[in-house]
Amino acid sequence: MIAFLVVAVVLIVSPGPDFALTVRNTVARGRRAGVSTAAGVVSGQLVWGLAAAVGVAALLVASRPAFLALRLAGAAYLIFLGLQALVAAWRGTRIYSRSGRGRSPYVQGFLSNLGNPKMAIFFTSLLPQFGESFAVLLGHALVFAALTLVWLVFVARIGDALRVPAVRRAVDAVSGVVLVALGSRLAVERR
Repeated sequence: MIAFLVVAVVLIVSPGPDFALTVRNTVARGRRAGVSTAAGVVSGQLVWGLAAAVGVAALLVASRPAFLALRLAGAAYLIFLGLQALVAAWRGTRIYSRSGRGRSPYVQGFLSNLGNPKMAIFFTSLLPQFGESFAVLLGHALVFAALTLVWLVFVARIGDALRVPAVRRAVDAVSGVVLVALGSRLAVERR
């Protein structure tokens, strides 16, 4: 379990689409939106964890057309989110109002995580190294998701301090570039 925890923590704190989206939503819409994004990300991870535990994710990884479709859908969604952030940075305005116009942060986090085929690869390649039974795999997925939630809620908590308009524009610009770059890389990379 110690080895799993070390690997999990290193992977969780490494910046990626989930981190960028959580920071972006926190700065643009507040701590509640950041926490909601984190909850969506974790919900996606739980779906991937369950899929890995029952073997569905392994089938997805083995099916080239399904994997390609998921990869391209995920890439398009990341690029869409990144372009929205860049537009907000350029205009100096918020994309979403407090009244809730636009897609909810929870749904953004959920779709962003589900649209990331690297999660399927991660859960099918990492989890089996630490156990083979359904219960053990699901338990590790739950631990991974809980650690992710703690990290992203922490990120949302400190990100709330960055809501000064000039900082928000800078975060929108940086997160927009990062999300577009990650989406573009995901779209063109080979397995």
